[in-house]
Amino acid sequence: MIRRDYVLRMIEEFMQALARLRSLKQGQRWAEADEELDEEFKKLVGDGAQAVARLSETELLMRLMQEGPTHLLREKTLMLTRLLTEAGDVAAAKELTEESSECYLKALHLLLEVLARDEIVECPEFVPKVEMLVAALQSAPLPVRSAAMLMQHYERTGEFAKAEDALFAMLDAEPDNPAIVEFGLTFYERLRSQSDAALDAGNLPRAEVEAGLSQLKRRRTPKSA
Repeated sequence: MIRRDYVLRMIEEFMQALARLRSLKQGQRWAEADEELDEEFKKLVGDGAQAVARLSETELLMRLMQEGPTHLLREKTLMLTRLLTEAGDVAAAKELTEESSECYLKALHLLLEVLARDEIVECPEFVPKVEMLVAALQSAPLPVRSAAMLMQHYERTGEFAKAEDALFAMLDAEPDNPAIVEFGLTFYERLRSQSDAALDAGNLPRAEVEAGLSQLKRRRTPKSA
C-alpha cells in the first residue's frame, strides 16, 4: 500500500508538471518551458536537459536507478520518455530539428525497451504512443537499430505488416548486410507458425508472408546461404 501511494503521488506530481508545460507551450513561452523541463529532468536523473542530451539510453537508465528506488524504474522510465517527448516538441517549435529528433529517438528507444520487457499492456495516460514518436521522426529514415526494435515491437503486438515495413526499411538502409537478411528470414519463419486469422488481423496474409520469405531467400549472398 505504501509503495502504491508513493507511485500515485509521484505520478500526480508529474501530471501537474505536464500541465504546466502544456500551458507554457500553448503560450509559446519557450524559455520558461525549458526551465520547467530542466527541473523535471533533474528530479528524475539528477541533471538538466543539456546533460540528458549527451547521455545514452543506457546511461540514462543507470541514472534512474541511482536517483531512487529501483522498483520504480518502470514508472520513472516512462516518465522520462514523456519528458524527452516534451523536450522534442519544444525543440521542434524552436526549429531545432536535429535536437528534437535526438529527443524523440531516445524517447522511442526507452519506450520500446520498457514495452519489450513489460508484460503489462496498459501504460499510464501520460506515456507517449509509439506511433506518435514514429510520426515525429518521419523527416529522416530511422537508424537500423531503431527499425529493428520497432520491428520486434510490431511483431509482439501482432502488427505484422508494420513489422515487415520496418524490416524493409532496414534492408533499404543496408541492402548488402547479410545479417539483416538472416534477421528477416527468421522473422518470416516465425510468422509461418501463426494462424491465418492472426496473419490476416496483422494485415499480412500468408501469401504475402511466403512472398516475402522467397524474396529474402533470393537476396541471400553465397557467404550467408
